[in-house]
Amino acid sequence: MKTADPPSPEPPPKGRLIFGGGVFLAGQLAPLCIPLVASSGWSPAVKSAVSGFLLLGIPELAIFCAIGILGKAGFGYLKQRLFALLKRAAPADEVSPIRYRIGLVLFCLPLLTGWLAPYVSELIPHFGTYHVTIAIIGDGLLLLGLFLLGGDFWDKIRALFIHRAKALIPR
Repeated sequence: MKTADPPSPEPPPKGRLIFGGGVFLAGQLAPLCIPLVASSGWSPAVKSAVSGFLLLGIPELAIFCAIGILGKAGFGYLKQRLFALLKRAAPADEVSPIRYRIGLVLFCLPLLTGWLAPYVSELIPHFGTYHVTIAIIGDGLLLLGLFLLGGDFWDKIRALFIHRAKALIPR
């Protein structure tokens, strides 16, 4: 016997949806202001307190406020829409061999660079000056590589942490 899908929540009035969604989004983006706080002339104690609040307090407070603005059903509707967007952006399970190879290169290149950097940084001009930029680019390449590798690669990574997992290698 097949069970019916739960009914989707009713959308709240458009004005409340826009305002509540804006509060939610602004709260989730609050941690992006931490570099501004870090570069300010405030004392280290104030910088730490404000940065911690931006990272751990504001996003949770924004969720609470968005629930208050939208109501339980409205927040359920917003959450359902956000998860639908994320699900659409999720990587495909199976990918073509070319996409897999490109993803594997993009995944391994930052790992190799990070492993070799302490040994060859003296040989590369201006490496020390731009090490943060290089690290950010490497992180972006790693994430892009994971996205290109597809959902089956996530299963391979998950299998690394399961003792009895066996690799099934096609011939």
